[in-house]
Amino acid sequence: MRNAIRPLCGGYRKGSKVMKMRENLVRLKQFQVKEKRRQMAQLDLMIGEFDRMAAELDAQISHEEKKAGITDVNHFAYPTFAKAARTRRDNLKTSQAELMEQKAAAEASLNEAETELARAELLELRDTKIKEPVAPQRSMMIG
Repeated sequence: MRNAIRPLCGGYRKGSKVMKMRENLVRLKQFQVKEKRRQMAQLDLMIGEFDRMAAELDAQISHEEKKAGITDVNHFAYPTFAKAARTRRDNLKTSQAELMEQKAAAEASLNEAETELARAELLELRDTKIKEPVAPQRSMMIG
């Protein structure tokens, strides 16, 4: 009889430990998903800011070209400020393209993390459902 009780108690403790591990795993996955969403939001913000800055530079370039009356970049009298602004704008566009690539990679990483979170939550739910029916049966045996 002692052997019959022992696995139940040991299994219960072991199951409890597994449940805690699963809860910790779910919390970890939730944290990872939140962090990846935050990174995505930050990348979106930076991309938007670069776009706004490039638009401002475009307006300044246009204004300088109108003021000088020269729109040909290769013309010897093309405004120096407009040249510098064009270079800055082009650098911003390059950086923005790199951020878009990072965002695509971050989005793939986020999707993977969300999938892992869903799996962990399903495992936790499964463990909870398995554990719930055991408790009433055990109490019925004792009572």
